[in-house]
Amino acid sequence: MSAADESAALVDATADAEDRAVESALRPGRLGEFVGQRVVREQLSLVLEAARRRGHPPDHILLSGPPGLGKTTLAMIVAHEMGASLRITSGPAIQHAGDLAAVMSSLERGEVLFLDEIHRMARPAEEMLYVAMEDFRVDIVVGKGPGATAIPLDLPPFTVVGATTRAGMLPGPLRDRFGFTGHLDFYEPEELERILSRSAGLLGVRLTPESGQEIARRSRGTPRIANRLLRRVRDWAQVRGDGVLDASAARAALEVYAVDERGLDRLDRSVLEALCLRFGGGPVGLSTLAVAVGEEPETVETVAEPFLVREGLVGRTPRGRVATPATWKHLGLRAPTGAGTGRVDLFTDPAEIAGGDFGGS
Repeated sequence: MSAADESAALVDATADAEDRAVESALRPGRLGEFVGQRVVREQLSLVLEAARRRGHPPDHILLSGPPGLGKTTLAMIVAHEMGASLRITSGPAIQHAGDLAAVMSSLERGEVLFLDEIHRMARPAEEMLYVAMEDFRVDIVVGKGPGATAIPLDLPPFTVVGATTRAGMLPGPLRDRFGFTGHLDFYEPEELERILSRSAGLLGVRLTPESGQEIARRSRGTPRIANRLLRRVRDWAQVRGDGVLDASAARAALEVYAVDERGLDRLDRSVLEALCLRFGGGPVGLSTLAVAVGEEPETVETVAEPFLVREGLVGRTPRGRVATPATWKHLGLRAPTGAGTGRVDLFTDPAEIAGGDFGGS
């Protein structure tokens, strides 16, 4: 893996194998321990408490939002708070109705079924899920063709917790069967600092408040990225420092991994530099921009672009991606006349742009 690939992976909110292993030890077990998402926590608390008082499983729950914000953790908390078992599967793993029927037929009363990436389920499985969620029944089809017979199988009451990063891709009938829908937003730096402090204690390392602030500021508002950066700072402090995660250790470690003070990595800066230096601020198409930085269009669109757009560094227009005034300022460049319109009148010559200060890129 190249340095650029390592840097991009560091701020990619998608979980890798290391994240899944570590997160299992760092996840809070109860709703009261969960940091952030105040509105969703309060709403979910009411849903669960009402279900406990009625003595019934809670309504089906849909959690949406970008990756790394705590959807899986909340699903585990739902099961823990209700004293129920948790069954975990994902949309890509259910490509046939039979796959879902096999899972459903073994559920016990009150069990929580967590469906990650629920928007990626196959359509036949979705249609079976409609009936199972509403009527607690699945129809097992025996045979094929005209002689096929559907045998109804009653299911005990259970709760589906669905998680999706693309709520708009869910069919309306499926969304309507969830009694509670919660959308998770990006975290404030102060919330990330609390998460980092808790994680550092569980990892057995000393994290100073200044270091927590430094890491939180570069974590893109995402707990998973914050915990990942914390582990890399821990590595630097143990190998090159005195084991204490102070502000200087955080800055030195994150400089090694090319994560700057705004959370931008090598891929992000490559996109911004290409947009400004090669295409005069745009507009430029996604595929052309991806070729310019040597990446696949999907990587640019899913890893770099969401954060750059949210930070106001890239704009999306019908004609393509454009650099904003904040982009030129972040790169230490002065925007030429016509920047972002496809027409560039250089204020001096191309060498003046090329000689700009890129802030360590």
